[in-house]
Amino acid sequence: MKPILNTLICLMLYQFTFAQTQPWQGKFEPIDNLISPPNSFRAASGAPGKDYWQQHANYKIKAQLDETNNILSGEETITYFNNSPDDLSYLWIQLEQNVNKKGNEDFGSINNNIKNGIDARKMQFLTRAINFPAGYTIKYVKDKDGNNITTLVNNTMMKVKPDQPLKSGESITLNIAWSYHITDRSMFLLSREGYEYFPDDDNTVYLIAHWFPRMAVYNDTEGWQNQQFQKLGEFALEFGDYDVEITVPSDHIIASTGSLQNPESVLTKKQRKRLKQASNSFDKPIMVITKEEAIENEKNKSKKTKTWKFIAENVRDFAFASSRKFMWDAQNVKLPTNTVMAMSFYPKEGLPVWEEESTKAIMHALEVYSEATFDYPYPVCISVNTSNIGMEFPMISFNGGRPKNGKISKTAKANMVGTIIHEVGHNWFPMIVSSDERKWMWMDEGLNTFLHQRTVAERYPDFNSVTPKSIIPFMSGDKNILRPTMTTSDNELFNQFGANFYVKPTVGLQILRNSVMGKELFDEAFKEYANRWKYKHPNPADLFRTLEDASAVDLDWFYRGWFFTTDHVDRELSNVKWFKVYEENKNIEDQKKSSEIKITSTDGSNSNKTENMNFSNGPEVINMVSTPDNAYGQFLSRFDEDEIRKQVSGKNIYEVNIKNIGGLIMPVTIEWTYKDGSKETDILPAQVWRRNEYEIKHVFVKDKEAVKVILDPNFEFADTNSENNNFPKTKKASEFDSFKSGKN
Repeated sequence: MKPILNTLICLMLYQFTFAQTQPWQGKFEPIDNLISPPNSFRAASGAPGKDYWQQHANYKIKAQLDETNNILSGEETITYFNNSPDDLSYLWIQLEQNVNKKGNEDFGSINNNIKNGIDARKMQFLTRAINFPAGYTIKYVKDKDGNNITTLVNNTMMKVKPDQPLKSGESITLNIAWSYHITDRSMFLLSREGYEYFPDDDNTVYLIAHWFPRMAVYNDTEGWQNQQFQKLGEFALEFGDYDVEITVPSDHIIASTGSLQNPESVLTKKQRKRLKQASNSFDKPIMVITKEEAIENEKNKSKKTKTWKFIAENVRDFAFASSRKFMWDAQNVKLPTNTVMAMSFYPKEGLPVWEEESTKAIMHALEVYSEATFDYPYPVCISVNTSNIGMEFPMISFNGGRPKNGKISKTAKANMVGTIIHEVGHNWFPMIVSSDERKWMWMDEGLNTFLHQRTVAERYPDFNSVTPKSIIPFMSGDKNILRPTMTTSDNELFNQFGANFYVKPTVGLQILRNSVMGKELFDEAFKEYANRWKYKHPNPADLFRTLEDASAVDLDWFYRGWFFTTDHVDRELSNVKWFKVYEENKNIEDQKKSSEIKITSTDGSNSNKTENMNFSNGPEVINMVSTPDNAYGQFLSRFDEDEIRKQVSGKNIYEVNIKNIGGLIMPVTIEWTYKDGSKETDILPAQVWRRNEYEIKHVFVKDKEAVKVILDPNFEFADTNSENNNFPKTKKASEFDSFKSGKN
């Protein structure tokens, strides 16, 4: 026996080893091999581990705006805390302003096709025909004692090499002086900051963002996140406290991250009084600066300056806007644990829609997002109007959308409101739940768009919002060029990143909430993720694990298909067979034949194949026979077979056959329409596909006779072809075709 036993053990070990090395993974297999394994820093539950750590960086900045030459200069002190277990021999600092330098490695590569009839603005994007002195001038980098520190600039990253390594648990102070020419936003593709010039009144609105040298992230999963900034992939940033002084022309108004510390020095007595009124107004905005005051302010350009002082605690970034053109309105929003001042700044060109809608949209976003995650924690939330943009920063966002000659279409208004909600929503993702935008754009854009669309659906039901139908054209596209959502930000095709990083994750979360997990379980799990990772740096694995951990729902099949592949949803309702069982035994062979029909092919020839194509020929009559004793195995008890016959006798038994053509696994929703006109819906979980991922059969017993069966009747699952979802088969144009043609 021993040689045989040894042989069996060897065979089993070989099979186990062979299985472990095979690339095949079923659609229901765990995704453990696709995500980073848990460790003491990131727990298997999806929560931060017992040894989780992250770095911290505090900033003290003094900046000055030179309006005549459009130059911003500043001096900053960074206090960087090394909370990691590692000693750091060098540090990396981000210099995003260098992205617009001519010769930058990403210059002209985002959308670089030349064609006859190209417009001058696009030619400027591609060739830099009019050159511009973009990028930082770094005047010095010194330590706390005033000694120069060795640095090396590589494009948008600067390596700082102190004399001694920064040991674990210690901090370092860096003093940096810098300046740069503020970019004209109309001259640069994907400009996230810069100035907008208004020739009619010879004034400017400045949007100042990623404006100071900032610490790169050092974390437990990849060390330094020092990927170059290439415009599509946004930012990875550390949390810290900010003390900022900004000197601008004395007639400028500043909207900024943080709390204003010296209103008596920069605001008039009348403006301070109105701002105090706004702090007591919860039902409507109060004008702090009116249209008439802003127009008067535009007329003269002061040569004097004022210094505005702000502080912000526990934020990962700091941005501001400055202009003499600004109107300003404000009101308070009461949340369960915090009261927030919602404020909008806009030029007269934004009237009347900005005065009517901006602060209201902020309020709606604050309320819906807070309910879905955690209360907005900061003292202010600001929306600033400018052209051709939607960009977010802690407590402040820059948002496009303007009327023309004072009028705006419903579509343009919806886009404007949606942009404000979206950018305000980024305060949660990624400004607080601080995912790595440079690497995983979908983690901030997708999660934020999901709640943005929920806000629109709940607060603006007349506006169109994203539904599973929205992603159908993208997911049914050419698989040769489609990429999975789990693609790093800068590696996505320019014309696909909106669908793949914004809409597809949004639809995926909608499907989980509405059709897979249910709202109660999903909402609780999603809130758990947001609260676990607020003020921290989550990765995709942390999101995936938390949603399962907090719901007890296996979702690996969904993650694998939706995020890691380019498969799509296309289920075919290939056949529905109708049966009846009678108590008495009959010769049923003739009845079976009478229920079949001959199929005529499209060319008119007769086919020998017989198949039930509809319900017109009645049910197929089947006979139940007695169960043989050996079918019970060793069980001595027996079913009451007469009772079983009685229970199914005369009932309508339907065998439904469904094929998985697109590859994506999804739950199955079936709508029955009965002969009396009534309807009924059955829902089968995704797990019905476990035994066969390509085709399933399921049996239903109904009291009523069905005349029509529809798969996915409410378009819950982004099925790319609804034409094959009906039985009996129909040639009628599907709703999917109407959707594609723009009729729906």
